[in-house]
Amino acid sequence: MKTSITYFRIAIGITVFFHSITVDLVAQESGGWKAGVAKTVITPSEPIWMAGFGSRNKPSEGVRLDIYVRAVALQDVVNKPSVLVTLDLAGIEREMADAMAERCRKEFGLTRDRLVLNISHTHSGPVAGLVPMPLYDLEPAQRETVRRYTNDLIDKTVRTVGQAIQGLAPAKLEFGQGLAGIAVNRRRDRLRSLPGPVDQDVPVLAIRGQDGSLLSVVVGYAAHATALSDYLISGDWPGFAVAEIEKRHPGTTALFVQGCGADANPLPRRDEKLARNYGEILAYAVEEVLRGRMATLEGPLRTAFELVDVPFHEVPTREDLQRRLNDKNVFIRRHAKRLLAELDRDGKLPVSYPYPVQIWQFGRGLKFIALGGEVVVDYSLRLKNEFGFDHTWVAGYSNDILAYIPSLRVLKEGGYEGGGAMIYFGRPGPFGAAVEEIIVEKVHDLVERTSASVQGKAK
Repeated sequence: MKTSITYFRIAIGITVFFHSITVDLVAQESGGWKAGVAKTVITPSEPIWMAGFGSRNKPSEGVRLDIYVRAVALQDVVNKPSVLVTLDLAGIEREMADAMAERCRKEFGLTRDRLVLNISHTHSGPVAGLVPMPLYDLEPAQRETVRRYTNDLIDKTVRTVGQAIQGLAPAKLEFGQGLAGIAVNRRRDRLRSLPGPVDQDVPVLAIRGQDGSLLSVVVGYAAHATALSDYLISGDWPGFAVAEIEKRHPGTTALFVQGCGADANPLPRRDEKLARNYGEILAYAVEEVLRGRMATLEGPLRTAFELVDVPFHEVPTREDLQRRLNDKNVFIRRHAKRLLAELDRDGKLPVSYPYPVQIWQFGRGLKFIALGGEVVVDYSLRLKNEFGFDHTWVAGYSNDILAYIPSLRVLKEGGYEGGGAMIYFGRPGPFGAAVEEIIVEKVHDLVERTSASVQGKAK
């Protein structure tokens, strides 16, 4: 009798064991999503220096449109939450991104690979950062305003992430793409003989509740948020776009993800009506996608984040920098002074930069690639060509807006995006010729690491 009971218990144990394995495998393939969304106003409460245009010579004079930090938390049945954060800012430097990420790790257990920080790149937002760019020569009182705003911004961002995680509830994820003719390659505006590639895709992630209601819409596009250039705070045309989407879908939180639009502008521009029109165009494109057939996204959500060293072409000597102190261009003088101070402090200048690459792989479907810096369009077109235009979404302006990120083509052509803008970011000089291949190779590495086939072999 005891022997029979023992065999029975063993049989039950084996059955439960294999049932557990089966459930786990089914869960990983099927998705079973939960989602939570949150948003918080980050409009400055006092006049503050505005970011994006070096020609501005005074603080903000009012608010045209509130700006926000928005967060969407996603969780499948086998992993911890992942959170996409979008901020209506011109940039975010590594130090501020690291501060936000570390707070989220400590408070919510959110590992770095599961947090994306994307910037809309509005040029009508405030200067923010723990180490403001050298483009902004701020007086002590103005720096103190930026410091207060930045500390409050970090607190609000972390709190918004927490609210999104706290709000996790069963959800369904759908993905589709549209088109919108907003972007114009701005390098042709300066030299019409140059090629004029743009990425006019409109990727859309729809997050729906169990009852089918639209909880959130995440939309991407690749173009500078520079339709406006006055002294009123706003999210520029992307800000109008998400406001229009939310107006059309009451109760829905819309997020804008900036793409590889470093060399693209909305043209013509410099007028509020144009900014509103571009926002409406993007909102119309989103409506077409939502009305069409969208692909259901399954889990699991596999994530990866890594820094890869990208070398500069060359580093100036002390003598080079001292000569530049007498240059007629104030920005070149300011850049030289900054690098000399760095040289005195550290004894050397950096020869490379730790560049952030991040991948979110949704089951066997959508591949979301987040790249740091102001990324030119060549990266998006190349990566979508290599991984598939229908299910690849490439975002720039993510995690660290360190500089312009040129392709080899743009690097050879030179100009502002090819290296001239580096003085405004405080970098020693242009990137080396290997910049594109180093970044793309790392993308391929992380894509392979997060692929379903590799994950299956790991089991």
